[in-house]
Amino acid sequence: MATRVKSPDKRKALLKATLSLVNNHGFHAAPMSKIAKLAMVSPATIYIYFENKQDLINQLYLEVKADFSEQAFHNYTEGLPVKKGFEIIWYNMASYKINQPEESNFLSQCDNTPMIDEKSREEGLKNIEPLLNLWERGKSEGIIKDICPYILYAFTIYPLAFLMTSHQRGDFELKDDLKTIAFQAAWDSIRI
Repeated sequence: MATRVKSPDKRKALLKATLSLVNNHGFHAAPMSKIAKLAMVSPATIYIYFENKQDLINQLYLEVKADFSEQAFHNYTEGLPVKKGFEIIWYNMASYKINQPEESNFLSQCDNTPMIDEKSREEGLKNIEPLLNLWERGKSEGIIKDICPYILYAFTIYPLAFLMTSHQRGDFELKDDLKTIAFQAAWDSIRI
């Protein structure tokens, strides 16, 4: 029996359909049949690429998280002063969230629901290690408060999700002057 050749385009279509359905209807309202229909493939095709729905969601999460991290650390190098390094990372993350709202919304959902399994969540955390390492260096240099990274993230990065949602709804436009204020508020929340 001949092995079916996997098409990168079909896999990409399945991931894109899943992203759209999860964002618009939630994890539980995105059955495999709807994913297949939106991707314009047969439901059986999904199982060529993914073991099950959880595998599909986990792989989507890991790919989106890797893309987010790649952009977050663009032009960042470890030798930068702590504040400058954090500023580069923060602005990159803000830019990603503004320019890639579907992916950002998906990551926010993943942060706020148990739809990602623990193994994938731990793997996803590895993508932000440069930020965690920067914070550790900042703590050791006496620049950043010695508090756990979850609290640091909650006060500095997580507010971006709220700002981006407000921006997307048209409540306000996150212009450069407001980004500057938001960055300064984030920095002030963690600096000593």
